[in-house]
Amino acid sequence: MRKHAYCAAFALLIGPLSLLSTAQQPQAPDWALPGSPTHKQVPPPSDFHRSSRIDNMPIGIFDGQADVGGALVEGSGRYDKSIGQYTVTSAGYNIWYQRDEFHFLFKRMSGDVSLAANTSFPKTGGYGDRKVVLVVRQTLEDDSKEAMVGMHGTGMIHLADRPEKGAQMSDMEYRFGGTLNGVIAQRIGIRKKGDEITIYASIKGEPMHPLGPPLTMHFDAPFYVGIGFCSHLPTTPDTGVFSHVVLLNKASKVE
Repeated sequence: MRKHAYCAAFALLIGPLSLLSTAQQPQAPDWALPGSPTHKQVPPPSDFHRSSRIDNMPIGIFDGQADVGGALVEGSGRYDKSIGQYTVTSAGYNIWYQRDEFHFLFKRMSGDVSLAANTSFPKTGGYGDRKVVLVVRQTLEDDSKEAMVGMHGTGMIHLADRPEKGAQMSDMEYRFGGTLNGVIAQRIGIRKKGDEITIYASIKGEPMHPLGPPLTMHFDAPFYVGIGFCSHLPTTPDTGVFSHVVLLNKASKVE
């Protein structure tokens, strides 16, 4: 009898704890799950939004950092001054469709801008569509107008844009890496000159140069410029690293 009573008491204790543990686990909606042979990722519902979490404490050359779109797992940014390196960790379903989820280190700017960085993924085995990004955004809201240069985990580089708040993203793709030929760009950049946004890259260490025609977009001042990362997994953080980051308030040269 005492054994049964002990088991019953233990079950009563563990039951609520199990429910608490389950309740604390973030639950991703089906549309946010990544693509797979058995699942297709689709756009979020048109009225779905999450507020961004914003920290205005300066970090390196940036004014602050934000979890744009309030990913289910909080992200973080770190700066190692001794080596000039930024480490950005974030979950997030995507930087795509009509809203984004990613961690963003930002600077408020106006006028012409150039931004460039060496990028890498320190963790092996991450989702192939994870992205390190260089971004120009109108606001920190999840559906903001934006232009983005992204480097995917597969090595693909692309220039993408959301032409207006709440619009669907579109992109031009430049497949220099991954399954094509194994070449990964050593450095990527983005330049805003007036209303023209251009992707830049150095593939094998040559001077930075534009890839393809620019996008035409207008941003009202001030806007946000910075670096970010998205794991492409709604509840699983991953990490992107940025080094030799050069952010200039001019467009004469992307370094």
